[in-house]
Amino acid sequence: MARPQDLGLHRMNTVALLGRAYSLLGFQIVDGVVGAGFPQKPSHSAVFAQIKPEGSRLTDLARGANMTPQAMGELVDELEQMGYLVRRPDPTDRRAKLIVLTDRGRACIAAGISTIHGIEESVTAILGERGHRQLNRLLQKLLDTA
Repeated sequence: MARPQDLGLHRMNTVALLGRAYSLLGFQIVDGVVGAGFPQKPSHSAVFAQIKPEGSRLTDLARGANMTPQAMGELVDELEQMGYLVRRPDPTDRRAKLIVLTDRGRACIAAGISTIHGIEESVTAILGERGHRQLNRLLQKLLDTA
């Protein structure tokens, strides 16, 4: 009978490693933002990662995050209640609403960017400058061909 290690079951494949890294980094970003005084949930990053500085329509946010408009609407509702976003009439279409960052929302994103810079520095400390550049280049190559 084959042992698990003979089947490669103890070694994670690339997809599993990327998934774990994505999850870990996402939680580190949320921890940094929450630590800076901006409470939120990991799922809120779907909004913060997509929203444009001038504001975005709900359907565009949902499409960019690969979510249903209903699911995105729930996140936007939560963030609006927390004071990070407001809904305003879209000047190009009075029937539509733009979701716009408040000052608090912009400060939250700045805390996220600061946290990301810290994570980047940690990656460089672990992999070295060359290794970090190589990792970035290889990940970009994967994304470019997707």
